[in-house]
Amino acid sequence: MEEWIMATKKLTDTPMMQQFKKMKDEYPDAILLFRVGDFYETYGKDAVAISSILHIILTKKGNGSGEFIEMAGVPYHAVNGYLAKLIRAGFRVAVCDQLEDPKFAKGLVKRGITELITPGTVLTDTLLDGKVNNFLCAIAIGKEIWGISFLDLSTGEFLTAEGSAEYVEKLVAEFEPKEIIYDREKKSQFQEHFSKWNGSIFEMEDWAFSLDATQERLKKQFSTANLKGFGIEEWKMAQIASGTILCYLDMTKHTLLEHLLSIHRIDEKSYVHLDSFTIRNLELFSPTTFEGKSLIEVIDRTLTPCGGRMLRRWLMLPLCQKEKILQRQECINDLLKNVSVREELQKSLPLVGDLERMISKLSLKRINPKEVLALGVALEAIEHIKILYEVQKERSFSISTENTFSLHEEYVVIKNTICEDTPMLLSKGGVIKDG
Repeated sequence: MEEWIMATKKLTDTPMMQQFKKMKDEYPDAILLFRVGDFYETYGKDAVAISSILHIILTKKGNGSGEFIEMAGVPYHAVNGYLAKLIRAGFRVAVCDQLEDPKFAKGLVKRGITELITPGTVLTDTLLDGKVNNFLCAIAIGKEIWGISFLDLSTGEFLTAEGSAEYVEKLVAEFEPKEIIYDREKKSQFQEHFSKWNGSIFEMEDWAFSLDATQERLKKQFSTANLKGFGIEEWKMAQIASGTILCYLDMTKHTLLEHLLSIHRIDEKSYVHLDSFTIRNLELFSPTTFEGKSLIEVIDRTLTPCGGRMLRRWLMLPLCQKEKILQRQECINDLLKNVSVREELQKSLPLVGDLERMISKLSLKRINPKEVLALGVALEAIEHIKILYEVQKERSFSISTENTFSLHEEYVVIKNTICEDTPMLLSKGGVIKDG
């Protein structure tokens, strides 16, 4: 940040540049995309950085008194593609939008940070792999017991565990989070165990790891008086890690979290935990040679992104309890024997699409008209699958439909409301049917 100030302090700033620098001061470690009309612009060192990464022209902008500052920009309608490149290059990106229509602004247009996009909080399809979770991870470092939590904001999956530092290391190797956050006061302990970690890391202040504060965040999120129902009441370090994730989401302007309905504990004794060396040498998720194939590539014939992520989770966390293994085998055996059900599923499942992420987008208010239409198709397919299972005699099918309810009415509302040829953008019109 000092270099930024030294590079720009000699300029007599225009009002808009003063506004930009004020936003930049709030997020000094992020690239700041500053909305100006139909473009997102950035200046100074940020402009130099993105011009190199995105291969776009670096130019200059007048900044009063005959002074100039480096500038680079991208069209707002194509920003998602550029964001993908910046995130994959390891940058954090703060998006500053116009908060009022420039036509009606009196003086300088009001602007504000609407989102801080980091590798662990991305929600845009171009940044996500359909069959791989995009986990944000928080680690709470204790003397003997460490806590860890994983959240996929795009699906609403929220998991937590606690145990030895070595156990936490294995979980990180298994879940492969896109970003890890931890207490900056515990940097030496973190580096002792994760010195070879080459993913995105963010250090948070120690106040974010307060037990009382993190417990309150969790209880507020789940609208509950205590955490007994989630089985983590006694897991204090797990609570700290989980609550810290919620704090981080608030810091990054991700405040619409209605799709985070629960948190699930990872029981150490329920799974066979693999270290990074074993995962790599077994080639579970990536081959060790250029022309090779991983195990997941060979066996993944799933028909939905949700199914692909589940299969990956099964490989990542092999069961070690006989009863659960037998139950899973029973389900597979029933599907193998019942050809008609299997064939119907093969027809219906592709229509389900990525239901988890569609529902999350709905909660996050990021869903577009075409996705709403796809959601209706998915609900219809699920209703068909539910009815198909309910008439079967096999026990595994009846278990699969327990605690489910019909969403037929919601499907009917979507079908009767949204035009079949609806555009992707609401602003283009032609979304709602007449009448």
